Amino acid sequence: MKTFNKTLIAVSVALASTQTLASGFQLNSQSATGMGRAFAGDAIIADNASVLSRNPAAMALFDKDAVSFGLTYADITVDVKDVNFAGGAVDLGSIDDAGSSKIIPNIFYIHPIDDKFAVGFAAFSNFGTGTDASSLSKSLPANSPAPYDLLGETEVTTVNFNASLSYRINDMFSIGAGLDAVYGEGRLTRNMGTTPLVDVDADGWAFGGIVGATIELDKDNRFGISYRFSPTVNVEGDINTVSMTTIPGVGTVPVATNFDSLDVPLADIFQVAGFHQITPKFALHYTAQHTQWGNFDQITAKDGTATIAAVGVTQAVGDVALKEYQWKDSWLFSLGGTYTINEQFTVRAGYMHDQGVVDEISSISFPDSDRNWYTAGMSYHINPQNTVDFGIAYIKGEKVHLIENSAITGPVNAITESSGMYYSVQYSYQF
Repeated sequence: MKTFNKTLIAVSVALASTQTLASGFQLNSQSATGMGRAFAGDAIIADNASVLSRNPAAMALFDKDAVSFGLTYADITVDVKDVNFAGGAVDLGSIDDAGSSKIIPNIFYIHPIDDKFAVGFAAFSNFGTGTDASSLSKSLPANSPAPYDLLGETEVTTVNFNASLSYRINDMFSIGAGLDAVYGEGRLTRNMGTTPLVDVDADGWAFGGIVGATIELDKDNRFGISYRFSPTVNVEGDINTVSMTTIPGVGTVPVATNFDSLDVPLADIFQVAGFHQITPKFALHYTAQHTQWGNFDQITAKDGTATIAAVGVTQAVGDVALKEYQWKDSWLFSLGGTYTINEQFTVRAGYMHDQGVVDEISSISFPDSDRNWYTAGMSYHINPQNTVDFGIAYIKGEKVHLIENSAITGPVNAITESSGMYYSVQYSYQF
């Protein structure tokens, strides 16, 4: 039997080619308070239980039970313009609705055991989103060549279930650690007309963790630091692809490959944050966050079986690198301010600069770039125990001219640009 031609058309974009208006496919949506201040200082401010998403050590700042839960609505706009190939001879046009909108929930609970220990539990999302660029190929005549392997629907969701413990060493230092159980699911389709090239519907679990520390110089000046260890999520389910191979005497025939699972690596996250109460009414806070997207090198399909029906041949193909990314590590920097109007109302605002992660290999389905966040928020304190928070963010990405290689048509040129609005609401209660 001849060796398979492993172009693997079907999954050249793979499960993680998505658009979230944050570096890679990372989410910044864990709380409405954080949204309002561009998540500046979120690893140390500890004004409600949502601090658990950023730094477990900050639970030591609570002397009463606290609970927070909320929703974020992400309205994403992705423009994909002037898509063409064959040296510009074939123009697929443009679309302005490749992004998808999402509702992202979260919940946090912190319980101080005594003056030394506290425990917390949380459910939130650090990664995930979706795009759909399939309409770019619908205007072509049937059976026309097109980069079908680059155009399609991609949906990725992760949910982080966290349990954490903090310990107060003394009045200045606290430490904390937590275990993350990460559930991931993905849906990916690539179609050539009515012929499915790829159909992936898979999910799975993995375990990671987080460690953190706080430094309290005094009640008005403190710092937080944390490091989150993100796992490689192995997802299982229906993972079916079609590629093509040429067999002498037979011609070019389809190869149907079924894989048992996919390995999707997630990025570790390191951050430092500061909080300073400048006056009784005004506080300044900031964050620097480093995300190790350089570890996100490829999507790996595991334990495949390929079938060439035309010649009645089935062969195990083992593990296959479906897509290489060669991403780079990224930084985000945010600065925010909080102003207390009176006992009932607190307002906040912030700015964030978020670096893109795409290096030498770019993607139409992943229009990544540096982004700027402009945010504002407000807290309404119903009484000392009950607070409702609102946050809003406008995110603007840069225009990117890219070339991505298709296994079907060769180089494809495009211009991509993304923007979006986040709307967040949250309720918090301190017992």
